[in-house]
Amino acid sequence: MADIRLNRVNQGPTKIKNVPIAVTPEGFWCCPSPVVFQKSFKAQHPLNKPKPSSPPSKTSSAQKKSVSVSERKTVPTPSRLGVSDSQQCSDPERDPASTSVVATERTPGPKIESLPKKVAVEFGEPGTCNVKVVLLGKQGFCVKLSVHRDVLTENSSFFADKLSEQSGLSSFQIDDCEDVEIYVETIGLMYCKEMKQRLMKQNVSRILRILKVAESLGFNSCIQSCLEHLEAVPWVGEEEEKVVSTVLQLQGEGIRVNPVLKRVSSDFSNTSKDTLSQIFELVLKSNEERSRREMRSIVLKLLREKNSLCSSTGSPDICDEMIYRSCRSCLDSLLSLFKQATEPDSGDIPNGNREHVVKHIALEADNLTWMLEILVDKQAADEFALMWANQQELATLHGKLPVVSRYHISCISGRLYVGIGKGELLPSKNTRQMLLQTWLQPLINDYNWLQHGCRSFDRKLVEEGIGRTILTLPLEDQQSILLSWVGSFLKSGDGCPNLQRAFEVWWRRTFIRPYLEGQGNGTSDS
Repeated sequence: MADIRLNRVNQGPTKIKNVPIAVTPEGFWCCPSPVVFQKSFKAQHPLNKPKPSSPPSKTSSAQKKSVSVSERKTVPTPSRLGVSDSQQCSDPERDPASTSVVATERTPGPKIESLPKKVAVEFGEPGTCNVKVVLLGKQGFCVKLSVHRDVLTENSSFFADKLSEQSGLSSFQIDDCEDVEIYVETIGLMYCKEMKQRLMKQNVSRILRILKVAESLGFNSCIQSCLEHLEAVPWVGEEEEKVVSTVLQLQGEGIRVNPVLKRVSSDFSNTSKDTLSQIFELVLKSNEERSRREMRSIVLKLLREKNSLCSSTGSPDICDEMIYRSCRSCLDSLLSLFKQATEPDSGDIPNGNREHVVKHIALEADNLTWMLEILVDKQAADEFALMWANQQELATLHGKLPVVSRYHISCISGRLYVGIGKGELLPSKNTRQMLLQTWLQPLINDYNWLQHGCRSFDRKLVEEGIGRTILTLPLEDQQSILLSWVGSFLKSGDGCPNLQRAFEVWWRRTFIRPYLEGQGNGTSDS
């Protein structure tokens, strides 16, 4: 809370100047912001410029404007406002029944920085106030509030404590007030009968400022109205973090912040895990291609954000087990579909059912590719590589289906080779050997179709991944796999992966390195 200093407010003549003002629906004046004060004084005290002579037409226009303003303000309102040039904030010398603002003659003054910026505001019926509160802002201006003791003590525990200390106290001063504008508006809300309607016209940022001042004043009804407003309105962009941080800082008995915070937190245990599992199940079972693709993209992006947060905080991940459970389910479904499509009497299956089986195979393979991408981002795909390398039965059935029905399976193998080649997953040597022994030949058999019938297939990337995966094995295994590849490449040409770079590396390791090492040893012996 700002510093409080009790003193007497000197009475004296006051010069009133025009400032931009706005009246609220309840009738009290909103205090202008510091920028408005500065603009007002810049206009009234131009620097380094001679005072221009006012033409007659402008003078008459100013008089008409003053008269019109005076006419509009003749009806009494709950508050009055004025800007003072005196050294102390004091009451304007004017008719208490009138709330007109009188313009005085402008004279050359000092620099803007040294100009006093003072405003007088009166709440309630004119002449009925019995307490003066002077707010000294940090930005070089002050506001004198004429208020009612019973209104302050009834609504604010802060004012009630200060006024109870000295029963006869009629004025006091608050120094270093951080937000004078909102301070005045918050005190004005003590005079409002329908605070909810008044706050409806404010944006979230201003509500948070009012909430901060209301808490410092112990204005509990305003605090509750602000919280109810924040609970109901949307939070756009960065407003959510500001609302949550502000609400969490609230202290005091009877302040109900839970309704606001329920928007960003839940009381149920294991909600995140169960909800994520439900989302995965919905996406994996969807048959609508476009919407499924869009939802996969959204979930993948959000999981990447979550992964970056978990890796920076070191908190354990909750979804690895759930993803692998879904992967095993997809693999079981895929094996069942392959068995169904390759049964001896499968030729008797109606075309509609056969198309359904083929479409379902493509769907399950697509699901596995998507989950593999998630696991790669999470750096948790090593177990998937082992699961896929152990699918010998599926690899055997793969060769019994037409390429148009099976090529989706080879896309999974290609993604694993690319991941190993990039170091995105680091399976064991035995897993890498089984992965090549089980799935490289099926991929070679589908390679021609993959190049021309699969838009997402990146030939150069897959070829580089296969080659690098082969070169991670012992030299004898490299030789066995690459010699087998040479036979396939000489038969199929462009219909086979081009592993020439890997072949050259293996060649140098086999024939050149021993010679160079022998030469080096001979030189050292001599």
